[in-house]
Amino acid sequence: MSLRKGFFITLEGPEGSGKSSQGQWLAQRLRRAGVPTVSMRDPGSTALGRQLRRILLHSAAELSPLMEALMFIGGRVQLVEERIRPALADGWVVLCDRFHDATVAYQGFGGGLNVRWLDVFGRQAIHGIMPSLTILLDVPTERGFARLHRTRDRMERKVRAFHRRVRRGYLALARRESQRIVVIDSTRPAAEVQAEVTRVVLARLRIHHG
Repeated sequence: MSLRKGFFITLEGPEGSGKSSQGQWLAQRLRRAGVPTVSMRDPGSTALGRQLRRILLHSAAELSPLMEALMFIGGRVQLVEERIRPALADGWVVLCDRFHDATVAYQGFGGGLNVRWLDVFGRQAIHGIMPSLTILLDVPTERGFARLHRTRDRMERKVRAFHRRVRRGYLALARRESQRIVVIDSTRPAAEVQAEVTRVVLARLRIHHG
């Protein structure tokens, strides 16, 4: 499958949803199909993003939801300008592990910042460069945390009530933007989730190409 212009896809989900693994698998699947694909993560795919990621996820410092949001958005601005915009201009499919929706869900719904303000400000900061398709891998909070077997980062250590608000926030965003955000039940076996993710993505790429 060839593409005349780039296509931007993000993967979102609460903790333990399997989005990172599904994103890696999807990138491999698209490349095998001949689709020029680049994978990124937000933050972390620029030099600045890697520094911010260490602070945001692994620092012992107490950060307010507003400070977290501003740092995530700042790193995202750099990611868009340095990597996403050029890749899309060159006709690549861009897969990004988390993006704008994560800040709205985590620092807005989860952290208590004004969701409308955060959504508008975050979009303005990146000049409206938003994904054409977002895969939201959904999993109940307790089940998601049961899957986590590694040392938890700052976000994962927040109280369960916070993470339940995050999940509700993600689902609210999906209801509001149902054309862009596709919810996939990630409680099923990984192979079933992979098959549905592939079906959704390839269908959207055919429409985009056609």
